[in-house]
Amino acid sequence: MKARIKFRKYGVMRFIGHLDVMRFFQKAIRRAEIPIAFTSGYSPHMIMSFAQPLGVGVTSDGEYFDIELTEAIASEQAVAQLNAVMVEGIEVTGFREISSDKKASGMTIVAAADYKVTQPQTFQHAEDIRVLSEKWKDSVCAFMKEPQIIVWKKTKRSEKEVDIKPMIYDMHAEDDGIFLFLATGSEQNLKPDLVMKAFLRFIGENPEEVPLHFHRLEVYAKNPESAGGTTKNDFISLEDLGKDIVTT
Repeated sequence: MKARIKFRKYGVMRFIGHLDVMRFFQKAIRRAEIPIAFTSGYSPHMIMSFAQPLGVGVTSDGEYFDIELTEAIASEQAVAQLNAVMVEGIEVTGFREISSDKKASGMTIVAAADYKVTQPQTFQHAEDIRVLSEKWKDSVCAFMKEPQIIVWKKTKRSEKEVDIKPMIYDMHAEDDGIFLFLATGSEQNLKPDLVMKAFLRFIGENPEEVPLHFHRLEVYAKNPESAGGTTKNDFISLEDLGKDIVTT
């Protein structure tokens, strides 16, 4: 049986990198006595894989990793046992059974993610945010009406000019920040900070001088019932692809 674990990452834990988060969960799973499966061989390790690791400094309500179980454990029980050994800044919110098909792993199917971008008063405190100015609200609409949004995008091997407009599925202003719905995953991957740097240059502001905080809301896969569009209905959260485990 395979299970998908969903967790929040907030507070000071946003400064902890992906590898340290992975090591933390390896220890937490042992302490919580979750019946996780191990690989065979001379150096066995837990069978687990993370879906779209979070960047340092970003908080999130929708982080995921998949594990393989040796026996069933009720979702409610697993969440309670894991949260009993969590540290402040990480909270497990879901534990669901998923398909055993390798093509259904979170790492493979991620296709989009949405974010809330807020503007803190200073670079030091992400929680003390400003109300979005009318200039920013009006400029978001003008920015999204641009036929192209060309940026320099770094890849593993080089840096090149890319039109990121097709990868911005939605961008709109709210009173307390900017909402982004972006292409994410192995096929196309657009980071929210790249979008905001392009936006700030568009309105004539220096990205290095504007404090921003990025919060990931959710991670999505393509909705199997969709015709293949880029609206919210064309995607489904990784959590909704699973089902709660109930034991008797």
